[in-house]
Amino acid sequence: METIILFAPLVGAIIAGFGWRIIGDAGAQWLTTGLLFLSCALSWVIFLGHDGQTHFIHVLDWVQSGTLNTAWAIRLDRLTAIMLIVVTTVSALVHLYSMGYMAHDENFDDKTESYRPRFFAYLSFFTFAMLMLVTADNLAQMFFGWEGVGLASYLLIGFYYRKSSANAAAIKAFVVNRVGDFGFALGIMALFFLTDSIRFDDIFAAAPELAETQLTFLWTDWNAANLIAFLLFVGAMGKSAQLFLHTWLPDAMEGPTPVSALIHAATMVTAGVFLVCRMSPVFEYAPEALAVVTFIGASTAFFAATVGLVQNDIKRVIAYSTCSQLGYMFVAAGVGVYSVAMFHLLTHAFFKAMLFLGAGSVIHGMHHEQDMRHYGGLRHKMPYTFVAMLIGTLAITGVGIPLTGWIGFAGFASKDAVIESAYAGTAGGFAFWMLVIAALFTSFYSWRLMFMTFWGDPRGDKHTHEHAHESPKVMLVPLGVLAVGAIFAGAIWYGSFFGKTNEVVKFFGGKYGEPTQELVEAVAERSPKASELHYVMESGPGEAAIFIAPDNTVLHEAHYVPTWVKLSPFIAMLIGLITALWFYIWDPSMPRKLAENQRPLYLFLLNKWYFDEIYDAILVRPAKALGRALWRRGDGGVIDGFLNGVAMGIIPFFTRLAGRAQSGYIFTYAFAMVIGIAVLITWLTISGGGQ
Repeated sequence: METIILFAPLVGAIIAGFGWRIIGDAGAQWLTTGLLFLSCALSWVIFLGHDGQTHFIHVLDWVQSGTLNTAWAIRLDRLTAIMLIVVTTVSALVHLYSMGYMAHDENFDDKTESYRPRFFAYLSFFTFAMLMLVTADNLAQMFFGWEGVGLASYLLIGFYYRKSSANAAAIKAFVVNRVGDFGFALGIMALFFLTDSIRFDDIFAAAPELAETQLTFLWTDWNAANLIAFLLFVGAMGKSAQLFLHTWLPDAMEGPTPVSALIHAATMVTAGVFLVCRMSPVFEYAPEALAVVTFIGASTAFFAATVGLVQNDIKRVIAYSTCSQLGYMFVAAGVGVYSVAMFHLLTHAFFKAMLFLGAGSVIHGMHHEQDMRHYGGLRHKMPYTFVAMLIGTLAITGVGIPLTGWIGFAGFASKDAVIESAYAGTAGGFAFWMLVIAALFTSFYSWRLMFMTFWGDPRGDKHTHEHAHESPKVMLVPLGVLAVGAIFAGAIWYGSFFGKTNEVVKFFGGKYGEPTQELVEAVAERSPKASELHYVMESGPGEAAIFIAPDNTVLHEAHYVPTWVKLSPFIAMLIGLITALWFYIWDPSMPRKLAENQRPLYLFLLNKWYFDEIYDAILVRPAKALGRALWRRGDGGVIDGFLNGVAMGIIPFFTRLAGRAQSGYIFTYAFAMVIGIAVLITWLTISGGGQ
């Protein structure tokens, strides 16, 4: 069953990509979509029936060199099972949705070009690579899948290859991710250097020893666990678009909208979060690295939320929302509550994929118009899309009944869990406040999107609004399925991901036991309300899907944070909603007034904190200048000049000299021979006859 889940998308990609002339356009679409739904169904069977224990399925022998032995095997534990349903569910629904969205694409000529088989082959190949990543039993296999999704994203972002902006975005995504991947590769090399293995079980078993090992890197001594964890996180930063390596994600919206839903909302960008959670046995012994993860995650959540406030492209608003929500996941992992990071990853997959597909439905109905300033009043033209996006907005903004924990939309349960964990893990520090502020901004820009799109008077081209229409059923059915997840996913799995310590440990296949008296006293001193500590994780590193060190009690303490902390995300959501109502319903002139009064701040946010301009000035322009210098002076001046000088100057000079020697007179040649013999005899005499 597991091998079918893994290889069904690959089979579909190969047949659709190379055999579409035999099975036709429609055959390629139905084949890839059908195989994805098969993988999806089997993934849910595995997830719902999983016993929490780790199982191994050997596929084939792979890389064997010296002590390096990396068999291709499937590691099936709770983490894998979660990612299987996320990847295959979203991918299957995106395949189905794409059959309607890509039916008539203005970027291609339907009569002369068969672009759909290529598109569906790319989608299926991406799914295979992502499944290979999440089922990996060693870092080589994970890195292969890691690079596979990078290749697939390059192909899909640049799918509209006639658009220069799409090609530039694809290259940008590829290059920026290579920066992060270099860190990931260094982390893998360091692990092999220290443990003589890249199998997860071997690495996890050696984690306590890594925490006591010093490693020299860049002429400085480092704690091995902290250095390795940081290098792995650099890889995660690139793939999950965290601050400083985030610039590729918004530009990736140049690809077709289904690509945004599949790659840049629910699957590929979550690979970094999955990596940190998978390597939790290493991160638990690397407190400094976890502090970096927390800081970068919180900063990213705040930064992306601020930029999302002023974006006008509907897809870019959701893209920055994705970037911000990924920051939430990293904060949860950074404070050591990996289960909550996976909880938000799961719920986010449903509502964010639905928001992207809903945005695609709007774009499709508005004849590929993406500027929200040209929308307005569309809820009557697109009622089903409106309801779906309303559900997604209620989920992402965290609407629910305060203090119940789980009675609400999916984002209410998981986002509140992240914020409460951040407060417990940082004692109400930087990360907590950044997440609360980001929650307020998230509410504002999410409702801003809804009000600008579905409320008010129609704006923009009158003809486009008159012909606006609801999407076909093949595009609406995926929205309905995702809406179910956006409503119920948080309530159903709240206890499994954010329940009591013993519940969470059991769900992830671990064993729990009683804490030491010293730990109970330490917790009571930090948080008197959390003094009743009954359970801690007893399993060692690698024995369960995630590892929670015995002294890591953040999951327990998060349930006993002050009431105002539990209410803070709900209050932030209300403030964001009321502000959006004020700006876009009650007084629509307010946004323009504020933008004019705060022009520098508005331009700062509109230009995304000028990260692209800074990188262009610091990295791109100097690199181009160096390239031009090496080209014109190095290649053109030195290399070409030398070769041209030899070919056109020196050689002709000696050729002319040699030509003069060819006089045609025998006495001239005889004289030259005599001179040559004299020189030879002289040399032999001086050198002693060659002795």
